[in-house]
Amino acid sequence: MTSKTTVRGPGSEFRSQNRGITHGRPRTPDLGLRTILLTVTLLAASVARADTARQPTVESLGNQVQCVCGCVAPLNQCPHIDCATRTEMQAFMKKEIADGKNETAILQDLSLRYGVQVLAAPPARGFNLAVWILPGAGLLAGLGIVLVIVRRWRGKPAPLSPAAASLPSDPKMLRAVEEEMKSTRLG
Repeated sequence: MTSKTTVRGPGSEFRSQNRGITHGRPRTPDLGLRTILLTVTLLAASVARADTARQPTVESLGNQVQCVCGCVAPLNQCPHIDCATRTEMQAFMKKEIADGKNETAILQDLSLRYGVQVLAAPPARGFNLAVWILPGAGLLAGLGIVLVIVRRWRGKPAPLSPAAASLPSDPKMLRAVEEEMKSTRLG
């Protein structure tokens, strides 16, 4: 035989303490389960979207390469009004897109034709890997140095002044000083 107790909660509704049955209001599903389901759904949607092959455009490729006319600006933002290099590079990209190549293949062809310096972000391999690793390593090294310095500062006691070091530590003298401080209401 199971016992069933009813507790009067806030408001006028009753809740049963037997197996979480509620009277007067619907039970809500667990928030953690909702969060997990939402996360899985969003992850699946993003993977499905990433799998679809997107057609490269001159605009998207122009943001990933630099103009080689000497301005060192992204191709789409070259400040020269009639830049022949920009026009030539854009025509090359249009031809590659018309041939049905994907974005990675077009960027590889551009780097073969104009050199790796045409890429706005260097590839993360070989010596160029240092460009990606060194900033983080430098940040960690700087943080380590700061931590060592702060620990050393906190560990050292404050040096005594020469006047404080020369004070006598005679117990009679200390009692006399304490009595005088009490009599003048300083202590």
